[in-house]
Amino acid sequence: MTAQTVGLSQETGTSYKPLLMAALSYLGILCFVPLMRNKDDEYVQFHAKQGLVLWMIAVLSMFVLEIPGIGKWFFGFSSMLVLVLSVAGLASVAFRRAWRLPLVGYIADRI
Repeated sequence: MTAQTVGLSQETGTSYKPLLMAALSYLGILCFVPLMRNKDDEYVQFHAKQGLVLWMIAVLSMFVLEIPGIGKWFFGFSSMLVLVLSVAGLASVAFRRAWRLPLVGYIADRI
């Protein structure tokens, strides 16, 4: 899994508010906080859009639970995928970078 780096980054020594908002983006429904509060910060919006896509995948995977047989298997797989990609997104914020997550970044660019 290769993550592409986008030309956005947070400079060291800047305020921690953009980093906190970017980190909130990968914590489930909390992705709406940075989407609504930091509309002018391109770095935060990048992470918030990716977090929104991850949240939508998690919510949609809950509906698949109703399918007999493969529902539980698909839900488990998609939950693990969301967890791994969320951790990768949080690592991206911790390193003050903007990594485009596989598939998620592609969908987030269209939002």
